[in-house]
Amino acid sequence: MISRDEVMAALAAVPGPDGRASLPESGAVSGVTIRDGKVFVAIAIDPARAKAMEPMRAGAEAAIRAISGVAGAVVTLTAESARTVAGGAAAHGHQTDAPPRRHGRSSEPLPGVKHIIAVASGKGGVGKSTVACNLAVGLAKLGLAVGVLDADLFGPSMPRLFGIDAKPGLAPDGKKLVPLESCGVKIMSIGFLIEEGAPVIWRGPMVMSALNQLLREVVWGELDVLVVDMPPGTGDTQLTMAQNVPLAGAVIVSTPQDLALIDARRGIAMFGQTKVPLIGVVENMSYFLCPHCGARTDVFSHGGARKEAEKLGVPFLGEVPLDIAIRAHSDDGRPVVASMPESPQANALLEIARRVAETLAVGAPGAKPAPRIRVL
Repeated sequence: MISRDEVMAALAAVPGPDGRASLPESGAVSGVTIRDGKVFVAIAIDPARAKAMEPMRAGAEAAIRAISGVAGAVVTLTAESARTVAGGAAAHGHQTDAPPRRHGRSSEPLPGVKHIIAVASGKGGVGKSTVACNLAVGLAKLGLAVGVLDADLFGPSMPRLFGIDAKPGLAPDGKKLVPLESCGVKIMSIGFLIEEGAPVIWRGPMVMSALNQLLREVVWGELDVLVVDMPPGTGDTQLTMAQNVPLAGAVIVSTPQDLALIDARRGIAMFGQTKVPLIGVVENMSYFLCPHCGARTDVFSHGGARKEAEKLGVPFLGEVPLDIAIRAHSDDGRPVVASMPESPQANALLEIARRVAETLAVGAPGAKPAPRIRVL
């Protein structure tokens, strides 16, 4: 087993950001993760010096790969404010004259990926991940090359939804991860790298570093659409996605009741403020059809998401029923669009996928170049 101490000892031979102290002494190493012989390291730097720090990053990767038993190494640079980096250096007795800067980087496309869309919700428990999973499978059924990034680092769902219990491999160069595949979709999730049920206890910088790694240090290949399953809410992950990649649009998932719609409004407003166009709203768990008598029950009211979309001038993409088959097949790792392709449940989700594909073909309403976002 490779230990963290071995990794830090190897990094001691690599000069840190100031060129004098070693990486461990500089305080710039913000995270070390070791899994199945693969080592992942995050180094905090001043974003203004990202290009100048590339030799340091490459040197750190080379030093780690030289450790006996290491199957691969990925070192990423996480953009911290100069004040934070300077504080880490000062804590170890090193000085810096760099002026304080704000965290941020310009939006950069993913090579080979035509469209990146976010599937989001204002709150948890509305079935967002299930919709994202089936939306991706539906887009693939329509003939598109599709990938899924599970950006919910604290509660990854894609391994279970796609029924995958495996670890991603490393590309031949040992620098990037190879996504796993199911139902014609390429998938990457932090859930593939940690044990199921293991807590992810990270501060904001580590979250952003891990998200950037899962986004950019993966061999996605040529994709028509990358579906990003966002965590609930309007926090660091959403801002990181908006600042790092040009999102083609966002899909908001809500249930019909007022409580969920209040949070959905926050999600819509957040994407509006970051200038990410809205592809549309999905009403999940819209109604329940009794499997025995066929009677319809509006468990969570009905039509609230459609009315809210009309009120806000956002496209309404469709309704998905509250259905035992969707729940059971999701728990079994068999997306209903793939496992029950002719069913009404699958047809509802496939129609939503078709509307999303049509929107991407012409551009979401209000689509503009992604903004450069800076966060204090």
